[in-house]
Amino acid sequence: MRMLVTLGLTICGWLLLMLASSDSGIAAEQGVISPQPTPELRLSLRDAMEAALDNNPNVRLFREKIAEAHGVARTQLGALLPNVSTSVRQSQQTFFLGTLGLSPSRTDPFSIFDARGNMSQSLFSMSLIQRWRASREGVHVAELESDTTKNDTMAATGLLYMEALKAEAMVRSREANLRVFNELLELARGRRGGGMATGLDTARVEAQRENERQQLAVARYEVERVKLNLIHVLGISFDIRLTLTDDFLMEVTDAPPPQEALATAMATRAEVKSQAQRIKAASISLSSTVSERLPSLSAQGDYGLIGNRMNNTLDTYNVALLLSIPIFDGGQREGRISESRSLVQQEMIRMQLVTNKVTLEVREALVTLASAKEQLGISQAGLKAAITELGL
Repeated sequence: MRMLVTLGLTICGWLLLMLASSDSGIAAEQGVISPQPTPELRLSLRDAMEAALDNNPNVRLFREKIAEAHGVARTQLGALLPNVSTSVRQSQQTFFLGTLGLSPSRTDPFSIFDARGNMSQSLFSMSLIQRWRASREGVHVAELESDTTKNDTMAATGLLYMEALKAEAMVRSREANLRVFNELLELARGRRGGGMATGLDTARVEAQRENERQQLAVARYEVERVKLNLIHVLGISFDIRLTLTDDFLMEVTDAPPPQEALATAMATRAEVKSQAQRIKAASISLSSTVSERLPSLSAQGDYGLIGNRMNNTLDTYNVALLLSIPIFDGGQREGRISESRSLVQQEMIRMQLVTNKVTLEVREALVTLASAKEQLGISQAGLKAAITELGL
C-alpha cells in the first residue's frame, strides 16, 4: 500500500511539473513578461539638493537665459566694433545717354567688373555705448536670477524632504498606535470571554482601531504624495522608489536677532541683488535713449578694383566721415524716453515688493524657528513624563 501511495504521488508530481512547463511555454509564446522591480534611489538631503540643481527644468532654463544675455551683450558690442564685408560683381548693361543731356539713344552693351572691400566704424555714439553697458548689466541680472532660482529650488527640495520625513514618522506613529489597539482588542475580547467586559467595550475598541487604520492609510498616502512632489522638483523619472536616508535632528539652533537676520538677508539674498541690477540696467537703458539726442560720428570706406573685365581693372576707393545730428523725428524719441523712464520707476516699485517679501520671509522663519524650539521642548518633556509613568 505504501508503494502504491508513493507511486501515485510521483505520478501527480510529474503531471504538475508538465502542466507548469506547458503554462510557462504558452506565456512565453504570448509575450507575457514578468514585471521588473522598481529601481530604488537612496538620497540624503545633500544628494537631493545636488540632484535638483543638476536636473530641475527651471534651473536649466535660467542657465539658457544667461547664455541668451551673453548673446545680446555680444550683439551690442558688435555695433561698436568695425564691420567689414566684401563684394564682387560682374555685370553687363546698357546706358541711356538721354539722362546726361545727350541724344536720346542707347549705348551698346558693355561689361563692368567691380570687386571691393567695405568697412564701417562707429567713432562716437553715446547711445550705442549705453546700450552695450545696459546689455552687460543684463548678463548680471540673468546670473543673479539664476542664483535666485537655484536658492528657491534648494529651499523647495529641503522643505519637501522634511515633509517626507515628517510623513514617514507619522506612518510609524500610526503603526505603533495600531499595534496598541490590536493588543487592547485582544485584551477586551479575553476579558469579555471571562465575563469581565461587555460587548460595548469590545465595540468601542474595535471602532478606535478602525479609525486608527484609516489614519494610517491617510498617512501612507501622504508619504507617497510628498515623495512624488519631491521627485517632480528633482526633475528625475517618476519610475523609481525613493528612499530618504537622512533623519531629523533633535535640536534647534538659536535664532539671530531680527534686525541682524534682516540685514544679512538684504545683503546676501540673490533676488535683492538681482532687482538692484535690474534698476541699474533700466537706468542705463534710459540714458541710452536720452543719448539719441546727441550727434554721432562714424566712418565709412571701401577699396577695390573696377573695370570692364577682371584682367582690365583700376584701383578705386571711397572714404567718408558721417556726422549725424538728430533734429526732429516726429516725437518718437521723446516717446521712447518716457517709456524708458516709466520702466525705471516700475523696477524701483518692484524693489519695494522684493524687500517686503524678503522681510516677511525672514520674520516668518524666525517665528517658525521659535515655535519649533518650543514644541520640541514640550515634546521632550512629555516623552520624559511618559517614560517615568511607564516605569512606575
